[in-house]
Amino acid sequence: MSSTDNSSHQGRLDVATGVRTTGHEWDGIEELNNPLPRWWLWVWYACIVWAVGYWIVYPAWPLLNGPTPGIWGWNQRAQIQTEMDQLHALRAASISKLADASLQEIESTPALLTLARAQGRVAFADNCAPCHGSGGGGAVGYPNLNDDDWLWGGTLEQINQTIKYGARSGDDQAHVGDMPAFGRDGILSRQEISTVADYVLFLAGRQPDAGERTEKGKELYMANCASCHGDEGKGNMELGAPNLTDDIWLYGSDKAVIEYGIYNGRGNVMPAWIHRLDPITIKALTVYVHTLGGGR
Repeated sequence: MSSTDNSSHQGRLDVATGVRTTGHEWDGIEELNNPLPRWWLWVWYACIVWAVGYWIVYPAWPLLNGPTPGIWGWNQRAQIQTEMDQLHALRAASISKLADASLQEIESTPALLTLARAQGRVAFADNCAPCHGSGGGGAVGYPNLNDDDWLWGGTLEQINQTIKYGARSGDDQAHVGDMPAFGRDGILSRQEISTVADYVLFLAGRQPDAGERTEKGKELYMANCASCHGDEGKGNMELGAPNLTDDIWLYGSDKAVIEYGIYNGRGNVMPAWIHRLDPITIKALTVYVHTLGGGR
């Protein structure tokens, strides 16, 4: 076949349309060698020109030390930073009022309270919601912030302290107090742990008095648990020891769950946010959490 034989390269002449085929055929269907529409070609050429212009004007080509900056030097990061700076400047006057006001003054001043709750809601969603839930409802192992049951206290000052320094976070001012692993460390036997668990359920009103077994459970409880949870199981906020007599359970109220906690101990960690958030944001978070419904 000669390379100059255009009729052979283009296929046969289609009698019905008068257009040669490309020589491609599928299941008896041949492709006509129609030219591309002029409008389509011009759009394609325009896109090529636009792409070249984009490469010149905006960051585009990746290099070893980053993309080409473009002749305008524009990028989205700088644009976002500019917009954030403008927003902060707009809010500066109101934010300064939060900085100067006490927590009590913020809650008692409607305008400041609205501002603090708005800022606190955003900060909560960004930093706290992954553990405590978007509405502060908590989860297994993470306290519900909507009720009035607080491990470390629910006043404005106590909440502020907890947010700032956390619990078992390693900060010098953090809340401390771990529940010992009574079983793992060999303090109590499996049978004794089961007996104590029964007594805890009795204190909570979830199990009837079992006579001698309940007395034995009380004896073990007083010797090992009362120093933190109190003689009547009411808890101790200074140690983060929960109240065992209410119907609020951080990990669950099944006997197996209680036995697991006694055997292995408990001691979740809350970060110290003072190293991550600015003082005004922590103030706003404190007010927001306090007004969720369970603040004291």
